[in-house]
Amino acid sequence: MSVPFSPEDRPALALHHRIAPLTTATLARALARLSPRNIRRILQLARLGAAPATIDQALAARQDIIAVSARCAGEHCLQRSLATVLLCRTRGVWPTWRSGVRGEPFRAHAWIEVDGQPIGEPPSTALYHPIITIAHPLRVDRRCPGPSTGTG
Repeated sequence: MSVPFSPEDRPALALHHRIAPLTTATLARALARLSPRNIRRILQLARLGAAPATIDQALAARQDIIAVSARCAGEHCLQRSLATVLLCRTRGVWPTWRSGVRGEPFRAHAWIEVDGQPIGEPPSTALYHPIITIAHPLRVDRRCPGPSTGTG
């Protein structure tokens, strides 16, 4: 995506807690190379059977991903958001995954959120118009209702 982003501080993570985040970060790097349609299909399947994520669960997963991946701690928001949502899924929960754009200047971004609140993102994330949204089936998407959001 095209959001200017300075690398985040990378917290230390115990060696035995690094396996799942490293695996999902690697998987997310491969997923980020797919078309938006295929990413949507994979995430729609992945979310099945998960409970809705809490803010704390989503933030913990995001911090774990950043701890193990320099790419995810930097400008690679698509890989970071995919890795975070997949790590959440391995923990049995699902936040909302979004990909969106803004104009003037044009920028694209991908992020996760819980209850309409972007997790670990700058306030400017609110300026993005979501194009693809993969929410938990039980969550109501207040920002982008309708079938075009990809929540179906």
